[in-house]
Amino acid sequence: QVQLVESGGGLVQAGGSLRLSCTVSGRYTMGWFRQAPGKEREFVASFSLSSGNTYYTDSVKGRFTISRDNAKNTVYLQMNSLKPEDTAVYYCAARRKIGTYYDPRSYEYWGQGTQVTVSS
Repeated sequence: QVQLVESGGGLVQAGGSLRLSCTVSGRYTMGWFRQAPGKEREFVASFSLSSGNTYYTDSVKGRFTISRDNAKNTVYLQMNSLKPEDTAVYYCAARRKIGTYYDPRSYEYWGQGTQVTVSS
């Protein structure tokens, strides 16, 4: 059973920063998704296991950074210059199978989610 354990969410003012962490045993292509109330889950960022490439949705480019520490089996999402529209539950996800980095259906394993709230 693959378990993803997330941490780091919270309440922050607009313009502030948060860092989310996701610990998983084993090596996977990792992604971060988010879901705001009444909206579908959307792609935020991904780190490819095979290529080492990173991908971001346009709305977070230049503000968010995905990275991984293999020694700690942890993937991070550093979020800077946060905006109220970034408010959502953030999920980390992992996959080994071939798929589309931005499609949540490509990911086999999911964390429990962590709430990020950005006040204006």
